[in-house]
Amino acid sequence: MSRPSRLSRLLAWTLLLAAPFTTAVAQHPSRTAGTIPQVARTAGQFTTLLAAVEAAGLTETLIGRGPFTVFAPTDDAFKRLPDGTVSDLLKPENRDRLRTILTYHVVAGRVTAAEARAVRRAQTLAGQPVRLSESNGELRVNDATVRIADVPASNGLIHIIDRVLIPEERAAAGSSAGSSAGSSAGRTAVALVDYAVDRGAALLNDGQASATVAVYEVVITSLLALDEREIGEETRQQLRMALRASHGSSRSRALELRRALDDARRLVSGRMNVADRRS
Repeated sequence: MSRPSRLSRLLAWTLLLAAPFTTAVAQHPSRTAGTIPQVARTAGQFTTLLAAVEAAGLTETLIGRGPFTVFAPTDDAFKRLPDGTVSDLLKPENRDRLRTILTYHVVAGRVTAAEARAVRRAQTLAGQPVRLSESNGELRVNDATVRIADVPASNGLIHIIDRVLIPEERAAAGSSAGSSAGSSAGRTAVALVDYAVDRGAALLNDGQASATVAVYEVVITSLLALDEREIGEETRQQLRMALRASHGSSRSRALELRRALDDARRLVSGRMNVADRRS
């Protein structure tokens, strides 16, 4: 899954496969709903997920503007993992792995279960897609089943699932393991930028400047959630400045964010090239 050619083929704006649900769900974000972490905390069945989000340093991301669509594993879902898995992931030395797993549960945009009928993949913020299917009238995400769909939050939607989604390992082989791992992380960052530009350009050309801004901001926030070693401090500083800046029309804002994303891609690609030459 780590090869750039495969990633780039999968980087498209994807929606969730619709399925009939008997549970009544809101079709629009509630004005009184809290952010995704607040809604999860109120529900009372996501204690482990929230602890993991905090340990991974992703709370700020998930209380941000978004919107995000989150496949949220319940506490029972985490209990289905092999003994010791959760405690190991919560250790500081495994923070990067934990971030990858958690962002593998997040899709950019507010996507309801009724917005698409034949999509088989959804691109996640971890840079890898999840498989979508329908079985006996239920929406499945990889091997997990969506138990409750379209739980509204002020900055997105939550789909409650009964298993934790585990992305494929991107382990490097040979003596250049560290360098290869960095290149894999760089490819993830580049793939996210390409995804944003591809989707954002289409929206902007269609006259949807505000939607373009939302897509760019979500992806920039996701890039900032990556470890500093993966994208470089210079890139992080430029992206932070782009997020803080807010002036002019939506179109001007979209173009400003696009320039920041283009610069980020150039800087990350440059770091990858240097790493490749050293290896």
